[in-house]
Amino acid sequence: MEKTSVLFICMGNICRSPTAEGVFRRLVKNAGLEHKIFIDSAGTHAYHIGAVPDARASAAAEKRGYDLSALRGRQVSPQDFHVFDYILAMDRDNLANLKSICPPEHARKLTLFLEFSTNFNEREVPDPYYGGAQGFEQVLDMVEDASRGLLQKLERDHALRD
Repeated sequence: MEKTSVLFICMGNICRSPTAEGVFRRLVKNAGLEHKIFIDSAGTHAYHIGAVPDARASAAAEKRGYDLSALRGRQVSPQDFHVFDYILAMDRDNLANLKSICPPEHARKLTLFLEFSTNFNEREVPDPYYGGAQGFEQVLDMVEDASRGLLQKLERDHALRD
């Protein structure tokens, strides 16, 4: 069976998208589905290629039991549009950036990550980079909620349970 693949996207790949990757990775592991879902994250810009996640994002994640230490920043590549089934942007600006470089035949893979949220009316995960610790907590709240919704969709649409 081919894995279902999910790519989380923000601007620099050091705050929101690695947080989403870490949260979703643990949720998938806890569901026993890591052999059926491939997860990664990237940024639309090349600001932080090879960098570890922002220390504030890592600290907030660690308080909730998520480990982001193995993740490194990378920029989205043309190959990603062919490899990934779901390419989930954290905000409209990054979604627009993705749409501008996405081959038309893969445009259906692009959406906002918070489209999978059930508890938030917002559709954009705010960038916490220039704010305080509370912004990283808010990102985690949103990401945890949308991750649960995404996993439910994948289980429903891809019959992931044995």
